Amino acid sequence: MVVIPARNEEGRIGQAVGSLPPDTVIVVDDFSEDKTAEEARAAGAGVIPARPLLAGALGKPNACMEGARILTSRWILFADADTRYKPGFLPAIVAAAENAQVNFLSVYLKPEYRTLAEAILSPFAMALYFCAINPRVDRAFAFNGQCVLVRRDPYEFVGGHKPLLNVLCDDLKMAQLAERHRLKFTTARAPQLGHVHIRPADFERNASRFALMGFSHGATVALVALACVLWLPALVWLLTAQQWLAAAIFFFLPNILFSPWYGWPHAYLAPLGIYGMLPICLRAALGGLTRRRLKWKGRVI
Repeated sequence: MVVIPARNEEGRIGQAVGSLPPDTVIVVDDFSEDKTAEEARAAGAGVIPARPLLAGALGKPNACMEGARILTSRWILFADADTRYKPGFLPAIVAAAENAQVNFLSVYLKPEYRTLAEAILSPFAMALYFCAINPRVDRAFAFNGQCVLVRRDPYEFVGGHKPLLNVLCDDLKMAQLAERHRLKFTTARAPQLGHVHIRPADFERNASRFALMGFSHGATVALVALACVLWLPALVWLLTAQQWLAAAIFFFLPNILFSPWYGWPHAYLAPLGIYGMLPICLRAALGGLTRRRLKWKGRVI
């Protein structure tokens, strides 16, 4: 069964529900102020209201806890409202978890960009994210909550979402709980089985993850971003020095380096992404250092 916590997801929730098999989805309406619940029902989901938030609790883990509470299935998939899946996703992911004998599985889907700004900024943001996180080494830090499959018994053993209620990076905390109790967890890439909407604002919202990861990871992101920002001044210096061949090669360097994230047809957007993400990176760094709270979907988190 699938649990989708949703707050003000009108225009998106129907696509997520409709991409999953009938009668498998419970949408937990987190006090939405739009027609999220109606759209989810029309797409075929069962809809239940989230419980009122306790002091200090956050909306997403609270909604996930309420959805899991009413289910009895052996496996539970916690999915974001801005995800979409291809036919066969659920049996494929469950089979992968069974074969690997893991209890918690975080799945990376194919990124989806819906505006020109997202197509410019989000791939560069993702590149920065993975400059600091190696999924093979930093397994807990790579655990991403956009699409998480859990085996019911181990999930309940660690307390479900109850220990995560007041944690902004609830996905990271879940992986750390699994690690502490010596339960198997891992991440997987499945770009051919689904899409997830990636927005530049997500990078700023998740800045606290880098604060929790320690100085070296945050410093890596900062150094890579700084090195990229120096690209244009270095190019101007080469042109001023009339180093035409070097300048011509250097001109295409961002396109080459970031083509895995942008894809070759859109690699020309990489320089725009470098400088467009600069103010977002600065705000994210400041917010992560000061633990500044953000306003997200009408709530302060």
